[in-house]
Amino acid sequence: MERSPDHRPQITLWLHEWSLGKENALDELMPIVHAELHRQASSFLRRERIGHTLQATALINEVYVRLIDWKDVEWQNRAHFFGVAASLMRHVLVDAARSRRRSKRGGGEVHVSLSEVADTPAPRTADLAALDDALRSLERLDPRQSRVVELRFFGGLTHEEAAHVLNVSVGTIRRDWSLAQAWLYRELNRRATV
Repeated sequence: MERSPDHRPQITLWLHEWSLGKENALDELMPIVHAELHRQASSFLRRERIGHTLQATALINEVYVRLIDWKDVEWQNRAHFFGVAASLMRHVLVDAARSRRRSKRGGGEVHVSLSEVADTPAPRTADLAALDDALRSLERLDPRQSRVVELRFFGGLTHEEAAHVLNVSVGTIRRDWSLAQAWLYRELNRRATV
């Protein structure tokens, strides 16, 4: 099922009902949520290195399992839900990358491009574990910029969707995205030479 603006109010309603413990709301919600999570996962995995072993379906299944285990969450709206899903997707991907790194003692890192999401000319790659470490450093300096990267890069959200999740203007998201991307590029290069 394609993402449709017509479902957005219904998604919010089902999320509220699910928060209240109505199991049938989850049954209604999942086909639409699955399609959106698949779009996000596919968007991320398209940027991954050739020959990667991650599958969009496996990624969204892991995110889904983690989401349904959350109890007592008061979902504010669709954007809140997909923002949380983006954060979970980041953790699943980083955990998998760190696990592969440990099992291969530094080999087989998952390489991702920071610039393929944006319209920058030259792709730059970093492994997910290093990116996660750099994002944690950025979060201490500017939590919103770190969250913008998480939503755009890991969640595949557009500028507009990220603005809605963070309740800021699209212009603010664009500025934060540009600044965060430059900071991460510098930080990842600095760490690579240390």
